[in-house]
Amino acid sequence: MSSSTFDLDERRLENEVRRRNARIVLLQLPEGLKPYGPKLVAVVEGAGAIGIVSGDPCYGACDLALVEAERLGADLIVHYGHNEMLKQTAHSAIYLEARAKVSVARAVEKAVPLLEKWTRIGLATTVQHVHKLEEARKVLVDAGKSVAIGDAGRLTYAGQVYGCDYSNAKAVAEDVDAFLFVGGGKFHAIGLALAVAKPTIVADPYEKRAYTVEKEAARMLRTRWASIHKATQAVRVGILIGLKPGQKRLDRALEMKRLVEQSGKQATLLALKEITSEALMQFPTMEAFINTACPRLSLDRWEEVDKPLLTPDEALVALGKLQWEELCRKGWFEN
Repeated sequence: MSSSTFDLDERRLENEVRRRNARIVLLQLPEGLKPYGPKLVAVVEGAGAIGIVSGDPCYGACDLALVEAERLGADLIVHYGHNEMLKQTAHSAIYLEARAKVSVARAVEKAVPLLEKWTRIGLATTVQHVHKLEEARKVLVDAGKSVAIGDAGRLTYAGQVYGCDYSNAKAVAEDVDAFLFVGGGKFHAIGLALAVAKPTIVADPYEKRAYTVEKEAARMLRTRWASIHKATQAVRVGILIGLKPGQKRLDRALEMKRLVEQSGKQATLLALKEITSEALMQFPTMEAFINTACPRLSLDRWEEVDKPLLTPDEALVALGKLQWEELCRKGWFEN
């Protein structure tokens, strides 16, 4: 994608660097925006500061590079591609959303035939396209559909979803027959399908095409049930605590440890900044893991880990505290 695909807000970047008298600026970019790093460094340098691009993965708004900024002596973090999640930080940080400039109408038009058997449609998207939801809504209304867009709720914008937070969509799920996700790729759409338990269609404005994620969501459900069933046999369980700023849920980890031990199993608390298969392989006596950090790690990395990697709710199913059918109804992401 060219730089004209996204609004990188270079004027604001320059103004913020000057206004804050920043000396060292750490630029944090998700994978799709990393190619623009050198261009943004040039903007920072033009404003009189040293620009450094973080080369580490950036998993979302919860993954603010606080430790990296401290080690580099950076006095400003500029986090691209998401909107603000962490309001209280030890470092000065700004979030630049990198809104997409592409039209969504053509992709939504291609989605209309896939939505033919449903009348009530829910709309959802990421921050890159929230300003285009009205454009998408008009196409659907012109096609004879009624459209529901969840209020902002705890998120910033109406209709917005994160990879781990679909509360806006869940708020209107009972009022719709299916959902249309506007955006690129299947990551958010599969999460949406699992969260709302409704048919989900993707309108991809970058590729100008539409498709369903029904098969992928069904496959995910099968693999989750298999992991839960396997975990029922585990005696030694690792409870994972995420160390990224927006993923640390120590109270939930302690709660899961108590429940595991109440069931007669052994539980060990493990704190990790990066939850990877390589890191988990260092604990060969663990027969299953409960992940209290980002739930997407359990859903999207299960093939990399040869042992069950459960979300807390999945662990409750394995422990007999929650029914599988209830989990399917409530979805995989907490409100």
